[in-house]
Amino acid sequence: MFVAIMLTLVTVGSILFHFFSPWWWTEVASNWGNIDDTIILTFWVTGAVFCAVCLFMAYCVWRFRYNKNNKSEYKPENSKLEWALTILTTIGVCALLAPGLIVWNKYVSVPDDAYDIEVMGQQWYWNYRLPGEDGKLGLTDLRNITDDNPFGINLDDPNGLDDILIQADDLHILIDRSVKMNLRSIDVLHDFYIPQFRAKMDMVPGVVTYYWFTPIRTGNFEILCMEYCGTGHYAMKGRVIVESQSDYKEWLSEQMTFEEMMASIDKTDLIQLALNIKGEN
Repeated sequence: MFVAIMLTLVTVGSILFHFFSPWWWTEVASNWGNIDDTIILTFWVTGAVFCAVCLFMAYCVWRFRYNKNNKSEYKPENSKLEWALTILTTIGVCALLAPGLIVWNKYVSVPDDAYDIEVMGQQWYWNYRLPGEDGKLGLTDLRNITDDNPFGINLDDPNGLDDILIQADDLHILIDRSVKMNLRSIDVLHDFYIPQFRAKMDMVPGVVTYYWFTPIRTGNFEILCMEYCGTGHYAMKGRVIVESQSDYKEWLSEQMTFEEMMASIDKTDLIQLALNIKGEN
């Protein structure tokens, strides 16, 4: 009897904790509110199964408690029960998988008008590259990466000359504009995560991964690396600053293009850089 009461109390306590818990998600700041809806649906499905199993166990402990006058009945098979459990399990699994697959399909289906931004992860900081006036990011090659060319931009590609390079942890973006984040790593595995955007993806060396989102409110939102990447992992943070049109244009006008950065390099260094790239290619 004690076990049955405890199982019932655990069930009731879990339900009360879910509804009255002081901990909950931060307010979503992007278009991915349906990710929250999917997680909530998962809570309901798994919670219902948890409660049903606990209450069923409590009932069995009470109903079939020891009594010397009771006699057991041997039933090794029950086809109706097996079919019922199979159907219910199938429905539960579909209820868990289907919404997530639908959201994932949207998550990787980038709108045609999305603005491309490249994120470069490196122990233990972030760099960003934005397209210039031509709206296109230039070609890159890992073999071109040097201290003066941190993204490995191809010097022969005219589309890369006006690329805007942000060598800082803070990224400014425009509110209500869809953004495609192209994710690269040049050393180890990282994970670019913006909690309030509900957006994250692994960054694998040698592979370009991506996701997209649309920020729906202005503010400063924390960036975290969610994959352990060495002793400085805890400090690999940044901010996404979502701004209005006027503020964003003002910030963008202050940034340096790749061509301007290269022009600022001493002529001797530029010649040496070109020779190094030519030799590696």
